[in-house]
Amino acid sequence: MKPKKRIPKKERHEKLKAYLLENLFATDEELAQRFGCSIQTIRLDRLEIGIPEVRERMKQVAEGNLHKVRSVGDTEIVGELVELELGKRATSIMKVTPEMVAEKSKVCRGHHIFSQANMLAVALIDNDVVLTGSARVRYRRPVYLNEELMASAFVAKERSNKHLVKVVSKVGAEEVFVGKFIVVSR
Repeated sequence: MKPKKRIPKKERHEKLKAYLLENLFATDEELAQRFGCSIQTIRLDRLEIGIPEVRERMKQVAEGNLHKVRSVGDTEIVGELVELELGKRATSIMKVTPEMVAEKSKVCRGHHIFSQANMLAVALIDNDVVLTGSARVRYRRPVYLNEELMASAFVAKERSNKHLVKVVSKVGAEEVFVGKFIVVSR
């Protein structure tokens, strides 16, 4: 296989800007592969032209949409909202702090994990009043102090004012919590 021809820096910057307008959540790894250069080169390019890393770009989009959330207030979201597409999907990240864990075991208490997932499911529904009707949850493994929990929610099914929202929480690539929430909007 023939190696890709090296793209001049100025041209790469222009192509990088254009590509990220269409693919806002592309990672540095994906960009490096696409442009045939190293991840470090992409990071330096982003820094030079003022484009934040993917997590910050996701956060900016979510913050831009946060004012559209009618079901919960800004301070009610548990964790840091990094992605939000009302009625479709949302993602939040929560770092487990000393206040969240059991003193002896350093295991995160379940209500923190549940709260992150539940509030994400409620925030996803575009209505003034949204309540959790029922939840079916599974804790796959303990979550420990200083681990970072990423919860991803999506609307799986809708029937009139009832919505089935599935939330999967992971630490890295490992699934640690799964919840299916039936939320009701009025």
